[in-house]
Amino acid sequence: MANDRIAQQCICCTSAELDRSAAVLMPFVAKRVFGHEPVQITQDWGLRDLQVGMAYTLCMSLQCQQCGVLFLDYRFSDAEMMKLYQGYRDERYNRERQQYEPGYGAASQHYEGRAAYIADVERWLEPRVPADPAILDWGGDCGINTPLSGRSRFTHVYDISSVAPVAGVLAVDLDTIKRHRYDLITCSQVLEHVAYPHEILGQIAESLGEDTLLYIEVPREALIRDNPGSKQLAGLKRHWHEHINFFTEQSLRELVLRAGLQVQEVMHLDVDLGWREGTVLGLLARRGQA
Repeated sequence: MANDRIAQQCICCTSAELDRSAAVLMPFVAKRVFGHEPVQITQDWGLRDLQVGMAYTLCMSLQCQQCGVLFLDYRFSDAEMMKLYQGYRDERYNRERQQYEPGYGAASQHYEGRAAYIADVERWLEPRVPADPAILDWGGDCGINTPLSGRSRFTHVYDISSVAPVAGVLAVDLDTIKRHRYDLITCSQVLEHVAYPHEILGQIAESLGEDTLLYIEVPREALIRDNPGSKQLAGLKRHWHEHINFFTEQSLRELVLRAGLQVQEVMHLDVDLGWREGTVLGLLARRGQA
């Protein structure tokens, strides 16, 4: 499937059966990605056919009627993703976001330390991996939330944000990844952000050895969690921010299978993020049999 600029097919199962509804792209994202800022249309514009009021970047909410994934129609380019996530949550990023979202400063403080729920993820993973695993955290930011990093043989992190890694974690590039064998590759809280999640999983699949476990984690967004099985969510999703994909369990399974991987186990975990409660969906996968 071609990488459409405006999605025409499901990002997980490739179905063209999509429900659509108008929405807006939140101003901070629109500014970083497109350079758009909200603008007030006034009578002074002299526009005959447009009503006065605030104008925001228009987009569409799409929901696949096969696997249920809910997603933004815009699919950002690599360059746009870099603009959005460069210096993620550093001082400049927080300052710019605070201008558009005055409450962000208080919420961002909860991201500065290791999330408490990671201990529960570690308890689930620990019996399934070697005692001293070699770990790669794909899209792991600075590595502060990499599971099992404190008991690993080594921990690598690959991320586009260019933020400095925490102590004990080494930031690596794709060439370095190709020269190593990993027991565990994690991709946690990443796929909900990316334009082409099938490409990310395809890249990760190339780094999986015969015995490598892949742990994927995505949030069970409230809209998905509170409306189980519903295929009528597009009209309820009126705005989009940095999470541009809302996964159901079925859609995540479809995505993993599409990458040629086999699903091993699935976990649903209630979490307390400090400023709100939620649920994460965790999935273990391996390379498929030839």
